[in-house]
Amino acid sequence: MKIKSAEFVISNSDVSKCPDSSLPEYAFIGRSNVGKSSLINAITGRKSLAKTSGRPGKTQLINHFLVNNNWHLVDLPGYGYARVSKNVKKTFQKFITAYFEQRKQMLCAFVLIDSRHEPQAIDMEFMQYLGENGIPFCIIFTKADKLKPMALERNIETYKTKMLETWEDMPQFFITSAESGMGKDEVLEFIDSVNSQFKGD
Repeated sequence: MKIKSAEFVISNSDVSKCPDSSLPEYAFIGRSNVGKSSLINAITGRKSLAKTSGRPGKTQLINHFLVNNNWHLVDLPGYGYARVSKNVKKTFQKFITAYFEQRKQMLCAFVLIDSRHEPQAIDMEFMQYLGENGIPFCIIFTKADKLKPMALERNIETYKTKMLETWEDMPQFFITSAESGMGKDEVLEFIDSVNSQFKGD
């Protein structure tokens, strides 16, 4: 898939105000500082589509972007950030949960995982929530350029082993780098194939 256009549509914290559209949606979510905004910009080929920041928790709303006029990329708030209050976290959690449970056109959630770290309980718990609620998702390992190939492979294998303790199969995953563009085409090809099936139904 080639990205011909990508434009901001709306930001809000109320799922009922998300675009009144039947276009397929793909949500990007992960712990803060996982490189979500940088990856979104790399995937869409737009340097400042999603706001990047050195301060975790920058994304605090549901952000819809229209891509190629035929699908929505949805940038969701990160989870696990330390610098916001418990009340703010609860508010985020509430509308993130509402988004996943109410947006039927959300065809896949991309859960972003920092490839440099060992499996984190908060990520495992979030994926468990998605699985228990029948919400389709894939894993995107980010910042692959920060590791040497052997270390990267070792970390991915560690993750697989951990996932298979509770999952029957390892969810589909992609290895990416916003810096080098690694994995960008694979993610877009996956979205393209899901879109084709969606339109064929």
